[in-house]
Amino acid sequence: MAFDYIQADLEERRQAHLLRQHQVVDVNYDGLITVADNAYLNFASNDYLGLRQHPDVLQAWVEGLELYGAGSGASPLVTGFSRAHQQLAEALAEFTGRDACLLFNSGYAANHAICHALFKQPGTLIADKLSHASLIEAGRTSGCQFKRFKHNDLYHLEDIASNQVSAEGGNVLIATEGVFSMDGDTAPIDKLANLSERHSAWLMIDDAHGFGVLGEQGQGIGAASTDQNKCQVLMGTLGKACGTAGAFVTGSQTLIDYLTNFARHYIYSTAMPPAQAHATLTSLALIQQGDLRQQLHANIAYFKTKMADLDFALMPSDSAIHPLVVGDPAATIAYAEQLKSLGVWVGAMRYPTVPKGSDRLRITLSSLHSAQDIDALCDALVIARDRL
Repeated sequence: MAFDYIQADLEERRQAHLLRQHQVVDVNYDGLITVADNAYLNFASNDYLGLRQHPDVLQAWVEGLELYGAGSGASPLVTGFSRAHQQLAEALAEFTGRDACLLFNSGYAANHAICHALFKQPGTLIADKLSHASLIEAGRTSGCQFKRFKHNDLYHLEDIASNQVSAEGGNVLIATEGVFSMDGDTAPIDKLANLSERHSAWLMIDDAHGFGVLGEQGQGIGAASTDQNKCQVLMGTLGKACGTAGAFVTGSQTLIDYLTNFARHYIYSTAMPPAQAHATLTSLALIQQGDLRQQLHANIAYFKTKMADLDFALMPSDSAIHPLVVGDPAATIAYAEQLKSLGVWVGAMRYPTVPKGSDRLRITLSSLHSAQDIDALCDALVIARDRL
């Protein structure tokens, strides 16, 4: 029978405590969620600045709907590119210090589009081992020579670039994340930029979790640390700190013109709703005001101090992402369930999302959280640890 492996694969995942299932959220507001009539403090959201329900952003959505309707109505190179799209692209290019910008419906699509377009000609992609699944899959499917270096290991990267890539020549793209989504740490951007330049390679930064949070104005670690001559490809997402949805790529005008003509994921997709683009412009203005970012970073510092006092061994992170490694999928699920029983929702990250043996609770902080919320989280973690 065709596809008779499906049930067996699902059962294997279930037995290994790795089966993914939806959790239906009925209410999600102000740092709280309601699931199956139970309310929880939400420490599993990437709405880092609380902008997804900020009144100014919501009002901008309404204005955008009145101006442009619910959807774009076409792909961007037909009639789907509105004035709102143009304004958002120009604002993102200016904000990140680049010539131009291209908008995408998701970071996944953007990463695939970049790799498939750039490796239309033979080349090599060298990506950090912990890069997002979208980039890894793009590397494997784009037809390029795909290599991975140990996480943030510049010596290993140097070895690959020197002994394997430089000797072969060709088009070389070194890719990393600004903030790594599962570990919460950051890439050594300056050193990566210098290494890329020495080997005549381009540098790409996926700054999905840094954009809106890091940098003097919230422009992200990639934009704050480099210009387009040092980081030729900068990708960010709009569904996290911005609180809306979609993604962007910024770079030189030549790069954006090239992607406009050769990035199939862009050319053959209906453009993001213009109302969404209109609302995102308001998000960018709120990010640059700084007060929400200031609150987030105060929450991060408070949480790290509390956890150290309670003898929890967090992974090193100055971002909003703080993993607590448990090491076993069944134990990770049990830990998360204990927290739920105490009214706290934390993400349980298991293989293959993270490497085997590093199953973890991924705690994400937001500017919406109060000190009392963080106290409740830490108290719940202590109780769950003692019970287990």
